[in-house]
Amino acid sequence: MQTDAKSDPLDAIDRRILGFLQEHGRASNLELAEAVHLSPAQCHRRHRRLEERGYIKCYESRLDAHRVGLSVVAFIHVTMERGHIRELPKFKQQIAELAHVQECYAVSGDSDYVLKVVARDLKSLSNFLMDTLMRTPGVNTVRSSVCLDELKCTAALPLG
Repeated sequence: MQTDAKSDPLDAIDRRILGFLQEHGRASNLELAEAVHLSPAQCHRRHRRLEERGYIKCYESRLDAHRVGLSVVAFIHVTMERGHIRELPKFKQQIAELAHVQECYAVSGDSDYVLKVVARDLKSLSNFLMDTLMRTPGVNTVRSSVCLDELKCTAALPLG
């Protein structure tokens, strides 16, 4: 049961719970309760309520891309063909199924979408762009920027 954040505001304790979980996703309920100064039972109830109301989307492990052989990160700007609206469902479905695409955003400006893509090397990125992305229904042009150095990468939201 997901509710609207405006009708279900977070209090300071909820924010502490969420903040701690962003940094310590594997924490036990006891560790979480101690960190936010609640009893384990109260903490458990609040934690479950935050999950049920959709504040917590999922739990996942963040892997080191380089350690698993994915040394290239690129940001791909995609421009769709004129009248692409009829191809949009196919585009969205294909993007959702592509494991190399980590993130995809519809954006304003010169391009229609920005994708964050990981690849083994530059040749793999090139193959992905030419053999997959450029052949996706509705795609007109792609422009890529290869990441030279990662300065910050986090999924943590500012809760303050």
